[in-house]
Amino acid sequence: MIPAWLLWLLAGLAIGLLEWPFQLISELGFLLQRQLWSLSGLPAGAAAAANAWPLWIGPLLVLVGSLALLSLAWGPLARGRGGGVAPLLALDRYGVGADGAHQQLWLHKPSLATQLQRLLLMLITHIGGLSVGIESPAAALGASALLALRRRLGPQAWLARLPLPLVAAVGGAAGLGAAFRSPLLGVVYGLEELGRCSGLPLVLPALLMSAAGALVTSGLGQPARLAGLGLGGLEPDLWLWATLITVAGSLLGGLLVWLLIPLASWLPSQMQQRRAAVIVLLPVTLCLLALASGGLSLNDGSLSLAAALQGESGGDPPVLLWRYAATLLSVACGAPGGLMHDAMTLGALLVSPLQSLGDLGVTALAQLAAIGATALFAGANGTPIFCAAFVFTLQGDAALLPVLLLVSAVGTALAAGLRGQSWNDFQANALRG
Repeated sequence: MIPAWLLWLLAGLAIGLLEWPFQLISELGFLLQRQLWSLSGLPAGAAAAANAWPLWIGPLLVLVGSLALLSLAWGPLARGRGGGVAPLLALDRYGVGADGAHQQLWLHKPSLATQLQRLLLMLITHIGGLSVGIESPAAALGASALLALRRRLGPQAWLARLPLPLVAAVGGAAGLGAAFRSPLLGVVYGLEELGRCSGLPLVLPALLMSAAGALVTSGLGQPARLAGLGLGGLEPDLWLWATLITVAGSLLGGLLVWLLIPLASWLPSQMQQRRAAVIVLLPVTLCLLALASGGLSLNDGSLSLAAALQGESGGDPPVLLWRYAATLLSVACGAPGGLMHDAMTLGALLVSPLQSLGDLGVTALAQLAAIGATALFAGANGTPIFCAAFVFTLQGDAALLPVLLLVSAVGTALAAGLRGQSWNDFQANALRG
């Protein structure tokens, strides 16, 4: 008999290989963004290839991509709409004791057929440059693959002996951990978000699968990963700036979800009553936001985030406003992605007004950008350990990790009253009916 740990490793390898198309699509989005937009405010190196093609192609792609996404995501490919983790959350939160009809619905949504639809929508999304990342789709893909394997192996297999919510949580954690080549990040995500009710039994299998998957995934589609920067601890003269950015980021994160939930609730009725008008108005608005930001409102923001996390300019101050609006519209309209990377980017952009202060060096700006990214992400997501761990995974400054954990905890607490339920909890409750 094959030992269970080896089966987990083999399953993780399979999930890692399945992640490649998502990462390639994300990389394509960044390539187009660099080639077709001015990327104003970024260092010269990041924009060196910009405007290699005619200037009108970028706005045209945003218009056509957004039109295609809305037409398909609210039509024949509706099952692939959104990030895909809502069914996993519903299984975890409400799976025990739920009736058969609800469980079948939640199991049907993360099927591999749904992931194929989501893959096509992701291609359109990243060509059009909507403001979402691959985190949620990667987690949904991992869960779908493991659930499909469970069905395929039959009732006598090792996976069949585990509860369905646990299998979904382990697969989702492994999918995210493999996509970002960080097994510990995947485990923290599983414990704090996907598997709150599953608990510690998910740790070992999620760690094995994430580690195996990370061996075969690529670094494509992750330009913000700078792991290993040695910035050192936060100096006392930065504590005031850090406090102000933490408070501002936390409140802006809570406000992001507070605005997003009613917008996402309102849009389906508008798609039914005024479908043609919405399908035209949203793409035009997203295109105007892209033009106003010089292209920095597009994709998941990694180009801005990467620059900010190493102390460079992530964009001029108005870019924060343009990205904020683009994020709300992109996620609400059902683009296949989530808030994670975008929330970190918005938080990192909080330091853009400080770029002109001569007394703040590159190291200080990089530290404050990490603090802003953590605060806004925690304020929006409400998962303090995971949010701090994700920013640490991207920047890799070990000396700053205790500060990020503190900022994340404070940010979660400050934003709780304004935010109410999280975006993920809202989606899970909607599936519950």
